[in-house]
Amino acid sequence: MRLGVWEIVLILVLALVLFGGNKLSGVGKALGQSIRDFKKEVQPEESPKEETAKKEDTQEKV
Repeated sequence: MRLGVWEIVLILVLALVLFGGNKLSGVGKALGQSIRDFKKEVQPEESPKEETAKKEDTQEKV
């Protein structure tokens, strides 16, 4: 099932009416933070040696 342009516009208008402009921006910010935290937790843990090597690589490039 694909959403057309008008369906997406309708959903956005309803969200704006239900939450209001200020709360909608807060919801977007919270959602973005949640996605970043989830991606961070899903990625495998790096060993301290790998983290040190990454820091040295970025310092050499600068």
